[in-house]
Amino acid sequence: MTGSNQEDTHRTIERVARESYGRLVAYLSANTRDVASAEDALSNALVSALTAWPRDGVPQNPEAWLLTTARHSFIDQVRHRQVAEASEPTLLLLREQSQDLTLSVEFPDERLKLLFVCAHPAIDPAMHTPLMLQTVLGLDAVRIAHAFLISPTTMGQRLVRAKTKIRDGGIQFEIPQERELPQRLDAVLEAIYAAFGIGWDGMAGVDQRGRDLSEEAIWLGRVLLELIPGESEVRGLLALMLHCEARRRARRGPDGRYIPLSEQDSQQWSLPMIEEAERHLAEASSRGRAGRFQLEAAIQSVHAERARSGRTEWSAIALFYKRLIHISPTLGAHRHTPASRLSSRLPRPAPVRCRDWHRLPKRLCL
Repeated sequence: MTGSNQEDTHRTIERVARESYGRLVAYLSANTRDVASAEDALSNALVSALTAWPRDGVPQNPEAWLLTTARHSFIDQVRHRQVAEASEPTLLLLREQSQDLTLSVEFPDERLKLLFVCAHPAIDPAMHTPLMLQTVLGLDAVRIAHAFLISPTTMGQRLVRAKTKIRDGGIQFEIPQERELPQRLDAVLEAIYAAFGIGWDGMAGVDQRGRDLSEEAIWLGRVLLELIPGESEVRGLLALMLHCEARRRARRGPDGRYIPLSEQDSQQWSLPMIEEAERHLAEASSRGRAGRFQLEAAIQSVHAERARSGRTEWSAIALFYKRLIHISPTLGAHRHTPASRLSSRLPRPAPVRCRDWHRLPKRLCL
């Protein structure tokens, strides 16, 4: 194989790994609850692909190839454990799953269950985000540790403990019941937003790894939206992240100095990303269930108007902050002191009219 073809094959492996990692890990571990072994098995399969695909060509169904190879590796891991008797049920289960599945990718998508497992109340809340980053996206402990400002060894140990808790603690791979869903979904959304915030935080500066983490969080948001498109707050979160990401190029000057939002050159903002955010926000608002992330996205939506009109409608921002603080009276909302002060100084503003191009969601407009 020529060098060019080999590079194309490696890029294909990277793409398939990016798109399929979480789905394959979730499927392999859904019944056994052994997330760590599923990750090891998939890693072995990817290593095998790096050898086999450049030599034999990319298989017609790359995801099925990885699934089959990973499952064989998983079975080998279980077989060689010292506690063979306790592992026998897992072996039987994996053999049953092998029937008629090797040539197809039509296997259940268990990623939503995996996301809820990562944010399970029995898991240390501080580990919700790292678990999602590793199990659903495949980020290694070193990258995650860098983002959380702790040593890779410490992060690795904490991740191992969390996965052991899943395996040995009886945590089931399941969608929470309706009465539990809002709280559990909030934990998933908070974890994704935490990942985005770490990548976006000033501590990341111009470090490419900070940007990567923000992009990974947006990817997680897209995965969650694909799995539960009817949840308004999922769209609200994705809209919020896209609005913030749209301003990345304008956020720092040539010398790396941070530029406040009010001083940024709005012509450097990404209009396609803003427009995508607006579509998600409009769809979320049409369902009539305004929540924290929708309101935060609406605030960013008003700021984004400056890219077209050249001005910022502060009365609208003040109103959205009032509503945000009302439904989510957190320190995070109160920390926006300029808007809070502005809100207190203004008389009750007139209703905000949604602009034609921008179309702030009508159900969010007061």
